[in-house]
Amino acid sequence: MTILELQSVSKSYGKTAVLQDVSLKVEPGEFVAIVGFSGAGKSTLVSLLSGLQQPDKGSALFKGEPITGPGPERGVVFQNYSLLPWLTVFQNILLAVEQVFETKSKQQQAEHADRYVAMVGLTHARDRRPHELSGGMRQRVALARALAAEPEVLLMDEPLSALDALTRATLQDELERIGRVSGKTILMITNDVDEAILLADRIVPLSAGPAATLGDSYCVDIARPRERVALNHDPHFREVRSSLIEYLMSTKKKKSAPSREIATPPMQAQPELSV
Repeated sequence: MTILELQSVSKSYGKTAVLQDVSLKVEPGEFVAIVGFSGAGKSTLVSLLSGLQQPDKGSALFKGEPITGPGPERGVVFQNYSLLPWLTVFQNILLAVEQVFETKSKQQQAEHADRYVAMVGLTHARDRRPHELSGGMRQRVALARALAAEPEVLLMDEPLSALDALTRATLQDELERIGRVSGKTILMITNDVDEAILLADRIVPLSAGPAATLGDSYCVDIARPRERVALNHDPHFREVRSSLIEYLMSTKKKKSAPSREIATPPMQAQPELSV
C-alpha cells in the first residue's frame, strides 16, 4: 500500500498559486527527495503532507486516508531546528517521547530518549542546552527528536541548508546511515541536486513557481553506501544530475517570476568533521 500520496493537489495563498495539480506517491521504505528552486513551494508541500495545512483542491493521504492534521506517525524535521531553548538535549528529545509513549514508565521513557541521543552521537552533549551547541549539533537533536517518536514517515524540510559545507557533509552521511539502517520511509526537501542524488532512492523535481508542479521521477540506481568522489565518475550519477538540472532550468525559463538558483556545485571529497 502507498504510504503517502498527493492526488491532484493545488494550494494558493491569496491570489498567488503556489502548487498546481501536484500528484505524488511514496512507497513504504522509500527515501524520496523533492528538489527545486527556493520559493517554488517545497515547504508548502511538506506542510500538506504533515497536516499543518490543507489543500485547496485535491487530497493529501496517509495509507489511503485523508490527512486532517499532524500526527505521530509523520515526524517532521524543520530547517530552523525548533528546539526549546530552556531544555537540554536529552529533555528536548524526552519531551517528544513522553507525548507519544505515555504508557511507558519514566525509566523506560528516559532509556528510550537516551538511545536516540546516542544514535546521533550526542551522548557527550546530553545535558547541554541549545545555545551551547553548534548548528550541526542542534540539527542532530531535531533529527533525534523526530526519530525518537518512531514515526512511520520522516518528513524533512531542507534540514541541512543552513549548515556549513563540512557539517552538512557529515550530517548527510548520518542521514544516509539512519535511512539505510532503520528502513524508514523518508521524504526530504532540498534545493541541492547533488545532495538528492547522494541520499535518495528516487528524486522528483518541482518546477519553478508560481503554480509549481512535479515532474517525472528519477530513480537513483547507485549502490549504498555512496561515496562522493566515486559518484563524480559514475555515469548514472552524471546522467541523472544533467537531466535534473536541465529540467529545472527549462521550467525556470517558462516562468516570469524570479527564483534563486538551486545549489549545483561540483561534488568534492569532504573530510569527516565531529560536530
